[in-house]
Amino acid sequence: MGGVFAANMTGNTVLAGIDLARTDYVGAWHHLTPLVAFLVGAMIARALLRLRRSPMAGLLIEAAILAGVGFVDIGEESAVMVVALAMGIQASTITSFAGSAISTVVVTSTLARTADAIVDWMWPGADVKPPSAINAVLMTLTWSGYLVGAVIGAMLVSHTTYPLLAAAGLLLIVLLFDLTKPRPTAAS
Repeated sequence: MGGVFAANMTGNTVLAGIDLARTDYVGAWHHLTPLVAFLVGAMIARALLRLRRSPMAGLLIEAAILAGVGFVDIGEESAVMVVALAMGIQASTITSFAGSAISTVVVTSTLARTADAIVDWMWPGADVKPPSAINAVLMTLTWSGYLVGAVIGAMLVSHTTYPLLAAAGLLLIVLLFDLTKPRPTAAS
């Protein structure tokens, strides 16, 4: 019955519930442990954001975790928990872009916000203020990124020994891009 997910906590929760209903406590355990790892990762990210006020530290830690997990022989179940920790860090580190709430690990809410933006755009004059076109495009690009990432990830898994190095490398590219952006200076 179903797999265990490193980033899909809704799926893990539903499958754990099914396992519990069937009194398959070992199966439930396998689905609940990534939830705990994800929660711990999210808490780490939140603490880092409060301390550093920048997503840089969280993303660097996530990149290091993703780059390193494939090189350590810890077994598949433990590797899923480590990646779930990294996904928790990512989920709480990156929460908004261009004024829009963006989930980088859950496609459901991103798709729902995209649908909201499309209907609001198509139904002018409603009492609801439509989101900017930039935000609607951002939501669509975010969802498309999930799909393209899944295709690339599946191809990497079948063609390389360390597929998570690609994800870690992309995170580092994003961080380097962020470092090159001009920062506003505080008025003296």
